[in-house]
Amino acid sequence: MKNIPFSPPDLSQKEIDAVVEVLKSGWITTGPKTKALEKGIASRCDTDVAVCLSSQTACAEMTLRILGVGQGDEVIVPAYTYTASASVICHVGATPVMIDCKENSYEMDYAKMERAITERTKVIIPVDLAGVMCDYDKIFEIVEKKKNLFVPNSPIQDAYRRIIVMADAAHAFGATRNGKKCGAVADFTNFSFHAVKNMTTAEGGAVTWKNHKGVDNEALYKRYMLLSLHGQTKDALAKNQGTSWEYDVVDTQYKCNMPDVLGALGLAQLERYDEILNKRHKMIDMYNEAFKDMDIEVLNHHDENSRSSGHLYFVRFIGKSAEYRNKFYQKMAEKGVVCNVHFKPLPMLTAYKTKGFDIIDYPNAYNMHKNQLTLPMNSKMSFEDAQYVIDTFKEVYAEMDQI
Repeated sequence: MKNIPFSPPDLSQKEIDAVVEVLKSGWITTGPKTKALEKGIASRCDTDVAVCLSSQTACAEMTLRILGVGQGDEVIVPAYTYTASASVICHVGATPVMIDCKENSYEMDYAKMERAITERTKVIIPVDLAGVMCDYDKIFEIVEKKKNLFVPNSPIQDAYRRIIVMADAAHAFGATRNGKKCGAVADFTNFSFHAVKNMTTAEGGAVTWKNHKGVDNEALYKRYMLLSLHGQTKDALAKNQGTSWEYDVVDTQYKCNMPDVLGALGLAQLERYDEILNKRHKMIDMYNEAFKDMDIEVLNHHDENSRSSGHLYFVRFIGKSAEYRNKFYQKMAEKGVVCNVHFKPLPMLTAYKTKGFDIIDYPNAYNMHKNQLTLPMNSKMSFEDAQYVIDTFKEVYAEMDQI
């Protein structure tokens, strides 16, 4: 029996050497490696600027703060996502407005999203679940349609004069849709480089944004730097290399910078990223071919108009219950294949129940969740491992059919 872990990090000697180099350099906090990673990410995403911080969550929260979102504002977010998509809304004092899925889809119901927009709506947070980009054309069409309702309450909001689209692309670094790269489609895009992601810095994230009239990219970059380092006007590297130690703290802010140890890891990953993505998509093709005649539903990861980041491989057991899914999960584990479930819809979680959300109001999200299973599919696996997952899945499927 093989043992197939769900999502181990894909680290090579290149990553190890890069980190050792930084450790030997005597400079391990934010410095030249992190700045180089920012340039590499911006280039990869077809944007002029990127900012690397300690997590996708930090990127999203700092972006909301820069946008001036706070008490009395509303931010639209899907009900079917991980808590990080919505917790940042609460962090800044705004109100999350949750939208159910479309029927038989993991994406928001865009008609319901449109109806939820009010004069208080400042931001929409689409989630590129499993690395599949959302329908941003439709989202922006609705945003433009509703721009007459928008009431700006900060200078940057005044520059946009409409609801701002801030993508949670924690899963989607490297994805494309309609010829555009994730990171250059939404107004702001936040990526995760957590240990389980396709590209990892162990912990970390990045934010990119599209150029926009009235928004100064250099000033915006400096604002992220201030917010992520206590509002201090000079970072440690600048003080170490300059002729003066003098600095100021212009506001009481946060501490969420990315250190060079992690930046170096990310640079090495970035060099290997095409190889990582291509291997994932070959495994997706293997799985798709193996499961095409079975009574299950799989997520579309590539077609003539799009290519996902291949982050997660979802299956749904059509017409089956949560109990069936859970038993299937257990049987796979007993045979050495560790699966997962993505995700519990937010209204099922205590933190959001106590805020008044009830899964009864999100029937489509619950129906997508109840029979969803995520199979291991990662670039550390061999193709023989992938075949073992396929064979085990079919074996368990046949066993479950006898129950």
